[in-house]
Amino acid sequence: MFYRFLMRLAFSTDYALRLLMLLGLEPDRLVTIEEASARFCISKNHLMKVAYQLGQADYLETVRGRNGGLRLGKAPDRIVVGEVVRTMEPDFAVVECENPTGYCKIAPSCVLRSAMREAVRAFLTKLDEYTLEDLLRPKSRLRALLGIGQQRALAENRVDGH
Repeated sequence: MFYRFLMRLAFSTDYALRLLMLLGLEPDRLVTIEEASARFCISKNHLMKVAYQLGQADYLETVRGRNGGLRLGKAPDRIVVGEVVRTMEPDFAVVECENPTGYCKIAPSCVLRSAMREAVRAFLTKLDEYTLEDLLRPKSRLRALLGIGQQRALAENRVDGH
């Protein structure tokens, strides 16, 4: 049998990066959890947890109240993708022997563990080369895919009576 092994980020890390991208595309206004949830088809509860973690790390600011929402806590060119991943994935256990609760019989003489550590280090080093600003480069295409700007145009048409 052929098994395909994937190194995979936790959903919370994926959601964190997407949320930061959305906020980076909407710098002039607050974005609500409900809006982000609808745009990405992600659970509001999951996004609330992610937003809390990102807020604790100063990647975003939360504004409470009726007209509240989220906005970036730093300029997009100061948010390094590798740092966000490290924040969201503090242990980054790719193989079971890296997991603090894991057990592996061959761990004392296995090279796999150090090879995986090296691979994760290289992966994160590569992500350190990218900022949120880099991820936002295809801004007009990303905005179109997320329907950003369309809501404003619809709202303006309603106000004008069209």
